Amino acid sequence: MKIGSEEHKQRFCDAFIASHNPYEPELLPWPTLDDNALDRLRAIPFWPEVLYTERRAGAIVEAYGATIEDPLVRRAVMLQGFEEARHARLLKLMIQRYGIVAKESPLEPLGASLYHAFADFGYGECLDAFLGFGVFKIARRAAYLPEPIFAIFDTLLHEENRHIVFFVNWMAWEQARRRRGMRWLHSIVAARYYLGAIGRLLDTVRRGRAANGGRDFSVTQANVFIEGFSFRKLVEECCAEHRRRMQVFDQDLLQPRFLPRLAAVALVGMRLGATRRDRQQPA
Repeated sequence: MKIGSEEHKQRFCDAFIASHNPYEPELLPWPTLDDNALDRLRAIPFWPEVLYTERRAGAIVEAYGATIEDPLVRRAVMLQGFEEARHARLLKLMIQRYGIVAKESPLEPLGASLYHAFADFGYGECLDAFLGFGVFKIARRAAYLPEPIFAIFDTLLHEENRHIVFFVNWMAWEQARRRRGMRWLHSIVAARYYLGAIGRLLDTVRRGRAANGGRDFSVTQANVFIEGFSFRKLVEECCAEHRRRMQVFDQDLLQPRFLPRLAAVALVGMRLGATRRDRQQPA
């Protein structure tokens, strides 16, 4: 299959549309939580940011989807917009059901270029999903919340996984359609968008442990879930979960590679640094 071909477009769009899960947030098996579980759920500091990001995601994707001329791609993108908006509905339902304090902020303007807004959002979602995979695994293994809550959010994470696979294939197809087929140029474009997403992540980190009032959701406070948390452990879990979750997709389709490769390089450095420190310690 040639990336950017009609066959490529058909396969990544069909796979996305066929895997849609037509659930309704109101009908999910929301559990009754005891006081301890409620306190833990309410203590998670980024619910306002998550809600804002999902609301804005739905607005961006639906607005851009309406501009697409190709009927199959438009159908797939509009379906993603519906799913992003449904994520916001799910979060609002959870916030109301469990008494979580999460003020809704007005949405910022989408910008002059909907294409740029959609691409910027897509790369940011790749970053958030990669980090979210690891944090979710750590929190679930630590039983930070009751399993029924994790089961609900596992459904949401799987949708995010579908979104990023669809996005990287759409981006490759779109760049080929625009006669930007050189792989090195794809890498430069991806790096530019990822740098922007990482910059927003670092801004979120700098806001510290207080309730987040920012705009771009990334799971930056993983130590809220488990004592003894380390950055190296998070990166290892992110890589392992990324590999596991990507196995369910058509392996002929493109998958996000930039962040896993960057993380693998970082892990090598951290392991070498740990080995060097161990050797320098007195016996």
